[in-house]
Amino acid sequence: MSEMVTIREEDLIESVADALQYISYFHPMDFIRALGGAWEREANPAAKDAMAQVLANSRMCAEGHRPICQDTGIVNVFLKWGQNCRLESARSMQEVVDEGVRRAYNNPENKLRASIVADPAFTRRNTRDNTPCVLNVEFVPGNTVSVDVAAKGGGSENKSKFKMMNPSDSIVDWVLETIPTMGAGWCPPGQIGIGIGGTAEKSLLLAKESLMEEIDIHELKARGPQTDTEKLRVELYDKINALGIGAQGLGGLTTVLDVKIKEWPCHAAGKPVAMIPNCSATRHAHFTLDGSGPSFLETPNLDDWPKVTWAPDKAARRVDLDHLTPEEVQSWKHGDRLLLNGAMLTGRDAAHKRIQDMLAKGEELPVDFRGRAIYYVGPVDPIMGEVVGPAGPTTATRMDKFTDMMLDLGLLAMIGKAERGQGATQVIAKHKVAYLMAVGGAAYLVARAIKQSKVVGFEDLGMEAIYEFTVKDMPVTVAVDSAGNNVHQLAPLEWKERIAREGLLEGV
Repeated sequence: MSEMVTIREEDLIESVADALQYISYFHPMDFIRALGGAWEREANPAAKDAMAQVLANSRMCAEGHRPICQDTGIVNVFLKWGQNCRLESARSMQEVVDEGVRRAYNNPENKLRASIVADPAFTRRNTRDNTPCVLNVEFVPGNTVSVDVAAKGGGSENKSKFKMMNPSDSIVDWVLETIPTMGAGWCPPGQIGIGIGGTAEKSLLLAKESLMEEIDIHELKARGPQTDTEKLRVELYDKINALGIGAQGLGGLTTVLDVKIKEWPCHAAGKPVAMIPNCSATRHAHFTLDGSGPSFLETPNLDDWPKVTWAPDKAARRVDLDHLTPEEVQSWKHGDRLLLNGAMLTGRDAAHKRIQDMLAKGEELPVDFRGRAIYYVGPVDPIMGEVVGPAGPTTATRMDKFTDMMLDLGLLAMIGKAERGQGATQVIAKHKVAYLMAVGGAAYLVARAIKQSKVVGFEDLGMEAIYEFTVKDMPVTVAVDSAGNNVHQLAPLEWKERIAREGLLEGV
């Protein structure tokens, strides 16, 4: 038997902490190359602009060492522990890895947003340091420890899907039926991970683990698929993109950058299938420990980023939020690009729920919403010199059930990520207001448009407090106009028809 290798507790902690800081501001290069190629091919100007914002944001974050997205994720760690290795620690593996997470998320030079809540069914108390992580450990032959770390955003994680299929059911049919129901809250384009087989929980684990693999669909298509699984990957990649959903759900040629599949034998009576998307804030990295010390990831070459810049569209309409009127809001049409200027309020899940409770009790609200716009956001804490940390939009559908209540308070516009549900769209049309969409995955770029920030309500909610932001030329798209026209329904249908009619994806 080989000599045992000792892995020091501190080496594992430091390596996990370094990797989590690294992935907070460095996209994987395979993702950047794939998104850059999709940007070059894109035929829809709105989708192309959205991808340009993500690429420009990525370069800014790499240069400034600041988070790609304000949602710095729930940490997933996959440990393949060599059986000739021993951990030199009195603590459990979970406790040791969590110490690495804690150290990464509380790093004063780049403090990351704490998004994890304990007591999930009841008090939902924030743990303040993003622990615990979701840890998976597998013992394998060898004398090294292989570690994959990922930070998974809530917007994409919430779109995870699972079905216990009959053995004869079509996986392709289920995926193509399900993808359109996921909307754009997972911030496409990204990857789709699919797990097939095992049991219910095993298929979901396979899907999640598949997202750690490198993007290689174009290389696969160039050489030709050689197995049934590879053929399925190509078929799904082509057919999902033919749906025309496009970047941020705005319609276009690229909805997915790759489709990954992992399999496991299953019971003869069933066929568990899970599907999990990765968003445009794809964050994962790999390192290995061999007992010689901590592992630190190599800084990528900034010259490898696509030469994509983003500047406010000169044709976009500038809006003065300080003098917003119902007449102006009603003049906006779905698909219009706006540049917002002036003061807006913020608020998301916890703030909306507290407002609801206060209204039910007849209590006075801390702010007046009449004539205002509200931004669905939970920003990262600022560091020295910043007005606010990365502050991209959160998924708007989570606020749908509060929409009628908020519009009754006099709001004229709402700003968030991705689509609104049909019920919220009808409420928006009833009140003759508008919903505006900001690009998910461009949080640092959006933060640069925020010139002033102050808490004006519910300070105890931390990142979920109500802020007042003063913005200059913040880019948004009219997603639902005052007549109820919904760009997330109309644009994908248009691009699905164009793709089929004009053969826009042939040879891609």
